[in-house]
Amino acid sequence: MTTSSTFVTAETDATHWSNLEPLYRSLIERELKCEGCLEKLLLDRSDLDALVSEAGANLYISMTRHTDDDEANKAYETFVQEVAPEHAKASFELDTRIARSPHAEALDQERYGVLLRETRTSVDLFREENIAIQTELALLDQKYNQIIGAMTCDFEGETRTLPQMARYLEEQDRDLRERAWSAVSERRLQEKDVLDALFNEMIEMRTKVAVNAGFENFRDYQHAAMHRYDYTPEHCATFHEAIEQVVVPLRRALDAERAKELDLDGLRPWDTGVDVKGRAPLRPFDGADDLVEKSSRAFHRMDAQLAGFFDQLREGDCLDLETRPGKAPGGYQYNRDFSRMPFIFMNAAGLHRDLETMVHEAGHAFHSFLADHDPLVGYRHSPIEFAEVASMSMELLVYPYLSEFYDSEEADRARREHLEAMSRTLSWIAQVDAFQHWIYLNPGHSNEERSAYWIELDHRFGGQLDWNGLEEARRNLWHRQSHIFGIPFYYIEYGIAQLGALQVWLNSKRNGEASAIEAYKNALALGGSKPLPQLFEAAACRFDFGPEIVEELMTAVREELDTLPA
Repeated sequence: MTTSSTFVTAETDATHWSNLEPLYRSLIERELKCEGCLEKLLLDRSDLDALVSEAGANLYISMTRHTDDDEANKAYETFVQEVAPEHAKASFELDTRIARSPHAEALDQERYGVLLRETRTSVDLFREENIAIQTELALLDQKYNQIIGAMTCDFEGETRTLPQMARYLEEQDRDLRERAWSAVSERRLQEKDVLDALFNEMIEMRTKVAVNAGFENFRDYQHAAMHRYDYTPEHCATFHEAIEQVVVPLRRALDAERAKELDLDGLRPWDTGVDVKGRAPLRPFDGADDLVEKSSRAFHRMDAQLAGFFDQLREGDCLDLETRPGKAPGGYQYNRDFSRMPFIFMNAAGLHRDLETMVHEAGHAFHSFLADHDPLVGYRHSPIEFAEVASMSMELLVYPYLSEFYDSEEADRARREHLEAMSRTLSWIAQVDAFQHWIYLNPGHSNEERSAYWIELDHRFGGQLDWNGLEEARRNLWHRQSHIFGIPFYYIEYGIAQLGALQVWLNSKRNGEASAIEAYKNALALGGSKPLPQLFEAAACRFDFGPEIVEELMTAVREELDTLPA
């Protein structure tokens, strides 16, 4: 492996372009006499890009931790408005030099082929007039986070965040569940018009970006921009059909079983999370410290190397786990590329799904640690379709170690809940992805047409729920999916990755956990240095999301459910 350069140090303040411009200019103007010179340029550029990436990461992390902090918001906005546009221009100049260098073909293509392919795509897609538009889009996404982060409900005598409200949907008191669900729904609907207007702005801007780059629509532009070399929009449609044919019937069968167990004529939206046997909700931990301690013990039982990685996160400022007012929604793992230390963000409220989020984001962190040896920052990140295999596999591989959080009966309940939720998750992923295809192939649509198409898709992919009297909430359910607003078309990756993660899990059951984890770690250590199908192959998985493999994997899920007590 080529060693890293030492072109920059951590002392360089990358939040100001004035500090970065001379460094990028020196790279752009550097004389390239041979492939060795070009290779050195790639390494030095990687160091500098990692420094800029980490500066932006730290500002984003600070902003999402405190969306109500004016100083944090301003610092992030300044970076987006002043550093990011200039960095994009300098990156294009460097990409062009690299892509058109006569020495590029002399480089080791086994080592640099993936990087060169992506660099050439970036050059082909770059348009200077799109920089200002993309800056505005980043600021609109920040506005979305601020709107969602400010949402709270006054309920049961206290002001609660929306993640805290989710606890009530697991309570046995059906009236309490309905009131909690309605309170959250009403709070979200207060922002309906604001979010629709914000999204309409985004659609218009994204369509301009695509047209500027020579594309007929934003969907085709974004697929190219996301470096989707190994599948097309047509493959996405095949995935949608596979989910409709295989997964949706399972989801609806499980809904029917749930309604029967609960002795209900039909399920309402607030009936999907309660235990059908009348047992108290699963509460796997009490506060962030308890979550971290129990997770550490589980990982120590699973694999010593992964446990060591997790314990590194307990040092320094690498974890922000509990929900609070003013905190952005959701969860993420962000790799700080220069220091090579991951950061995990989530909104834990004491639910089982918080445990799932913890091990999910830990999987991303393991990926970051295992790939951090590569001197090329681009290779320390894999395509999202495989990055999510790293995280979603952990949700399944932790099954044997749920005793760190539960007694044996509760652990079986947790496994069942996770496997049953898989059918809902895959259906939702297909619905969200199909929705985005329609949105950007029909950019002139009205709010009413968009809502109508969402309902059409919900009939295609949704569960067996009774929405009578709740039509307005149903039409606007997509507002809760932040990816639609901030990272368009980044969602089918979860579906592709779920199929990969299920294969990792089945490998652990068939060939032994140690063998499956070793293949998993070997694949993660490749980072993004290999094409997507090779990454799946390294993990002993197939890169395939057609109806046959979906049928095979969901049959395995159904069989596992049949072995678990209800």
